[in-house]
Amino acid sequence: MLSGWLRLGSSATTVLGRRLSGVAASAVKPAYSEITGDDVDFFRSKLQPGAIIQGTEDLAPYNKDWMNKYFGKSKLALRPKTTEEVSELLRYCNEKSIPVVPQGGNTGLVGGSVPVNDEVIVSMSTMNKILDFDEVSGSITCEAGCVLETLDDYLADKGYRMPLDLGAKGSCQIGGNVATNAGGSRFVRYGSLRNSILGMEFVLADGTIVDTLTSLKKDNTGYDLKQLMIGSEGTLGIITKLTISTPRRLPAVNAALLGERQPRTQKQGEPGANPTLFEARASFRLFPQRSFASRA
Repeated sequence: MLSGWLRLGSSATTVLGRRLSGVAASAVKPAYSEITGDDVDFFRSKLQPGAIIQGTEDLAPYNKDWMNKYFGKSKLALRPKTTEEVSELLRYCNEKSIPVVPQGGNTGLVGGSVPVNDEVIVSMSTMNKILDFDEVSGSITCEAGCVLETLDDYLADKGYRMPLDLGAKGSCQIGGNVATNAGGSRFVRYGSLRNSILGMEFVLADGTIVDTLTSLKKDNTGYDLKQLMIGSEGTLGIITKLTISTPRRLPAVNAALLGERQPRTQKQGEPGANPTLFEARASFRLFPQRSFASRA
């Protein structure tokens, strides 16, 4: 059983903690341990130089979301560079009952990666290496801190593309994308991101490393543990590495602006939802007529 300290980045838990009966988050704060000098010394002994962030000014970007809607009170952010370092941190925090929240690109809109109180932030930003790419199968293996746009640019030179595209692609990280099972504008062509994840390495609350990294597309052996982590929003552990199946890059892309006389209902589906266009669609957007209204 996972220890209760692992609040991690659940948007549902975060929102509930902030809004439950109108009570402030600090009023429902569990009895966790606070960071001491000995704790910081331990982290410093396990991490590489520059991996510990302290001070109100330096922590400011970690303690708020990009919309300035949610704010935390963390006094410490850690930036591990290896899976083993993540394991050491979580094992220690588990034993000391120190609360932790993992953070990727911090681009979410519901405050899931922002501390509720004074949790230790584990930032994945320095685990950003592309580890392998199979040009035959199109599978890419990378660390969780890789920025989505960086991965897409890397694949472009090899004739492939990421099955996910987001407005925040220049700063969001693939680990956070998978942890939230992000949709994006390419969903209509490639489906859920869940379907593209071939393998995963993650660390549980007690520091246990679970390695299910594989590039095998057809694997019906045993439990598919990675599926529990996809969409778990950090409540079960921290994703450290991923193997992702990527599609071939489209040889050409055309954009069309379509107008409709009457609003389209959900049952009618989206524009172009017919057999002749279905396979050609890469993405689509709907916007109301008032978006074009001129202003005086």
